[in-house]
Amino acid sequence: MRIVSGTHKGRRFSPPKGLPVRPTTDFAKEGLFNMLRNKIELEDTKVLDLCAGTGNMTFEFASRGASSVLAIDQHVGCIKFIKKAADELKLDSITAIKADVFKFVDKLTQQYDIIFADPPYALEATANLPTSIFKKGLLAENGLLVVEHGRETSFEEHPNFISTRKFGNVNFTFFEES
Repeated sequence: MRIVSGTHKGRRFSPPKGLPVRPTTDFAKEGLFNMLRNKIELEDTKVLDLCAGTGNMTFEFASRGASSVLAIDQHVGCIKFIKKAADELKLDSITAIKADVFKFVDKLTQQYDIIFADPPYALEATANLPTSIFKKGLLAENGLLVVEHGRETSFEEHPNFISTRKFGNVNFTFFEES
């Protein structure tokens, strides 16, 4: 795992073995951030990273200037790794919390400029995540929700759907407030 761009460009990480994760490939991550750069100013944004896993995307957002990144994952090992790596990089903008993402979203009241969600591809509850986020009004004005998912999931019928982009086996679907 490495940070592709920003103040910590090229920094590599080795998460502990045994974490239940599927980190986004560098190819897909680079493609996503190229698209994001054309849609939203990343500097000084508030980011929510749901199902953060190793923090791969958390660190990328922080390296590219996000003012705050809240990383949520239910696995204690993932949260410990994110906290340790954030400390090593002196990235005070990162906060990592162990929580069930779906319950956490229901309790949130803050708004975010970017919400990135990368739940396990086979998780059925993923289909309901965008609806929960929009129902709670968690996106700031002109904010963007990005859900990473496998090819078997489609969000094209969702009222806030913008587009889906594919990078190999990785799909990113974009949503915005309508």
